[in-house]
Amino acid sequence: MNLSIKWAKPLLLVALTWLLAAPGFVAAQTVIRIAVPDISAGPKPAGGGVVDVIYVNKLLDKEFAKDGVEVRWTFFKGAGPAINEALANHQVDLAFLGDLAGVIGRANGLDTRLIAALGRDINGFLAVVPGQGVTDLNALKGKQVAVFRGTALQLSFDSVLRAQGLSERDFRVVNLDLNAAAAALAARRIDALWGSSGVFVLRDKGLADVPVSTQGKQGVGTLKAGLVASADFLKAHPELATRVVRTVVQASQWLSDKHNLDAYIALEQSQANVPATVWRNELASSDPAVTFSPLLDTYFVDAFKRDVDTAKQQGLIRRPFDVDQWVDRTYLTQALRELNLTNHWQAYRAYGQADKSI
Repeated sequence: MNLSIKWAKPLLLVALTWLLAAPGFVAAQTVIRIAVPDISAGPKPAGGGVVDVIYVNKLLDKEFAKDGVEVRWTFFKGAGPAINEALANHQVDLAFLGDLAGVIGRANGLDTRLIAALGRDINGFLAVVPGQGVTDLNALKGKQVAVFRGTALQLSFDSVLRAQGLSERDFRVVNLDLNAAAAALAARRIDALWGSSGVFVLRDKGLADVPVSTQGKQGVGTLKAGLVASADFLKAHPELATRVVRTVVQASQWLSDKHNLDAYIALEQSQANVPATVWRNELASSDPAVTFSPLLDTYFVDAFKRDVDTAKQQGLIRRPFDVDQWVDRTYLTQALRELNLTNHWQAYRAYGQADKSI
């Protein structure tokens, strides 16, 4: 009897060790780690759009509470570059990212997949010192322009420059985040900044003119964002990934209903501490069902392909990559099917051109 007890424990440990090492064994996931660029102008964290609808309403927390899975959000003031570093260090499972950060991460070897769209056709704006008579980018050649490097705004700026035969070398570009750039422009320490619709706060205070934007340029220079996942997380926990994407789709459905616009603007005014007029400037003339479509359609994917080309031409990445291999529609397709929303959003093949084949 003593002999059996003596050998039972070592044999159990050997068996457990073999099981843990066996191919296909996956330990129970207790935490899902999510990264978001923090765009808030106040004390509360904010990511905008789908992110804030999910975060404020605790949709993911509610989805996973019954399983004892913690959803751990980290909002990065350092935006895309900081999130890519966290992905490289295996500190993040999923990231809500702007286009350039996703492109740079993948081009630099991060093993990620793009698994859902979050937003598209989001405009970029040029804010300049008021009263200087600046009407276009050419008037700023040789002058100081602030851009938040490594983020979607840099790619937006570079795309607009490229379309006009210009490049960053034509300006004295300084790297400032949005809040620092706004303060610098208000103090006239820089000549201009390329930013989001938040620049209208400066305009409304008489601290800036806004002579140039991506509006009316057939999508050139507009920003987009997507949900990027670590390949390790997808391989280990595909069912959790599908549930996350399903929650994203539910938030996208709510945002896509124009009747929810006022409620959404109120949410952002509270969470991001940005005036309602800023959000209305961005959203009033757009179709929310297009802006917040989660589809990885031809238009969205082709826009990323152009981004890779622009990033390579502008020296933002050294090596291009195959965007089609980066995109994984598995989880989105499953989520749409489970929610009976497969045909809810119109797919597009180009800017403003519906894909009638789908």
